[in-house]
Amino acid sequence: METGLWSILICLSLSFSINTEALTKHPILTRIRRAPEAGAEPKKCSYTFLVPEQKITGPICAARGYSTDKDRVTRLDVAAVRDLLSKQRREMETLKLVVDVDGNLVNEMKLLRKESRNMNSRVTQLYMQLLHEIIRKRDNSLELAQLETRILNATTESLRLSSRYRELEAKYAALSAIVNNQSVIIGALEERCMQVYSRKQEPPLMGPPMVQVVPENIPVNVPRFTNEIQRDNTRAFGRERGSRSGPSPTSGTLEAQETPHRNFSAEGPFRDCLQAQEAGHSTSGMYVIKPDEAERPLQVWCEQGIDNGGWTVIQSRRDGSVNFFRNWDNYKSGFGNIDGEYWLGLEGIYLLGKQLDYKLLVELEDWMGKKVYAQYNSFHLEPESEGYRLRLGAYQGNAGDSLTSHNAKQFTTLDRDKDAFSGNCAHFHKGGWWYNACGQTNLNGVWYNGGVYRSKFQDGIFWADYGGGFYSMKGVRMMIRPID
Repeated sequence: METGLWSILICLSLSFSINTEALTKHPILTRIRRAPEAGAEPKKCSYTFLVPEQKITGPICAARGYSTDKDRVTRLDVAAVRDLLSKQRREMETLKLVVDVDGNLVNEMKLLRKESRNMNSRVTQLYMQLLHEIIRKRDNSLELAQLETRILNATTESLRLSSRYRELEAKYAALSAIVNNQSVIIGALEERCMQVYSRKQEPPLMGPPMVQVVPENIPVNVPRFTNEIQRDNTRAFGRERGSRSGPSPTSGTLEAQETPHRNFSAEGPFRDCLQAQEAGHSTSGMYVIKPDEAERPLQVWCEQGIDNGGWTVIQSRRDGSVNFFRNWDNYKSGFGNIDGEYWLGLEGIYLLGKQLDYKLLVELEDWMGKKVYAQYNSFHLEPESEGYRLRLGAYQGNAGDSLTSHNAKQFTTLDRDKDAFSGNCAHFHKGGWWYNACGQTNLNGVWYNGGVYRSKFQDGIFWADYGGGFYSMKGVRMMIRPID
């Protein structure tokens, strides 16, 4: 600003004039006046001025020729210009401070805007979370309502089933009474038949001798003899005496059964369950085996969970769901359900035992849940031409030895009598077995519910050395495995 002001005062001419009157009045200047010489032409006055040196800091404005007073630059003008410059400088400093302050405000405003955007983003995020939480709670409320509806439906169904159970219980009681009456009628008919045979002067029909071995402690907390109908309180409703389900004695064989859908291995066929175990199958279940000379493969249950596994189950009884009172052909080929009650078949058992040296394990379970066993260190059958004669080794176990008395006996069914009794043991004991006359065990007999049963003949699933002849086992399994 100062430079621009001084530039205005610069003149194009380099000459300048000095106000002599002003200079004469200056206190520092010395005026020297000379007298005119005699006879000389009067001369003009000449003045010599001594001006103190001053440091020129700005442009000097000089004008050519005459200049008026109004065009002169005075000290006042310079002072005024300086005051103006100072004022403008102060204003510029003030403006600079204002600009600095405004810049800081602008930066703060930018930061505030940035924080505002971040806050808006956070608020939006919180809003979405809140919205999701509300939706989730609403869904939970819907699920809770659905669960309450299910509970109500289940309660209703439970009440309906309870009512149905009471109805079935009443029907069962009525059926039990009917069966008891029928047992009385059957006894009367048997006596009448005996009278008829007596009139014809034929020897009366006599049953086989009863099992004389009676253990000191029967493995149930019930009287020695009970009614013919036993009821298991742990079940919804029990089975009747001698009740059997499943095919008739002349129905299809084991190979014709429908393939089960659980615990089944499609690999194989194996020679036996020990070979299946050696192939890496350590889970008990259904497997396909094919003995060396068998014409077709067989389905069996392999027990891999006891005594190091590798046991091939050849007989299983557990709930009376399969009828074991069958003819020779059925016992030869096999019958039942692999994952339930079944008989592998005499021919299959014979071919299995022919491959290697096998041992036999008989597992018995009473109605108190206790399990005992009888093991024989060798086992095999002779061919059909020999009536599938039983060959056993030495006994060991905690169930008692009730099978050795059947050793070297042929197999007997209701239509093929091979026992040593004058009558047919299969007829009296209601099953097929290696009967003697008739024997100390009957593992293919009638499955009686509750253990102790009452019958004219000992036709239950009994093991004489454990429970006696009138105690029917809850579960039985016969298993074979190659000798180690």
